[in-house]
Amino acid sequence: MTDNTIRLTRHFPHPPGAVWKALTTPDLLARWWAPGNIAPAVGHRFTLDMGAWGTQQCEVLRVDPGTSISFLFAEGGLDTTVTWTLETVQDGTVLHLEHAGFNLDTPMGQQAFEGMGNGWPGVLSRIDGVLVDAARA
Repeated sequence: MTDNTIRLTRHFPHPPGAVWKALTTPDLLARWWAPGNIAPAVGHRFTLDMGAWGTQQCEVLRVDPGTSISFLFAEGGLDTTVTWTLETVQDGTVLHLEHAGFNLDTPMGQQAFEGMGNGWPGVLSRIDGVLVDAARA
């Protein structure tokens, strides 16, 4: 069976609280990924504006404040789950991304899995610049 999950790990030389804010604060999220009214509250529904890929309906499924947030991504379309988990390390924070649930039996699911698998590394790399700017503010 093919693993239908994208898993990435990134290290940031920033404290976990700063990385958490970048993931869960709408104006910061918009600067590195997509505009959307995210909030770290279970059951919170929000829309992400993915530009050329349209708006995606999302719903927060699980929250461990400051540590982990999981949400349904592209409800009614891809129906995948994005989970971000933070790990405190001596020189900052390790962010674990798990984007799961792609339906690899459909052309859309396969295309999304490949596209997002190629896209996520670049998207995550933009968090550092947002955090550097936020630390200066």
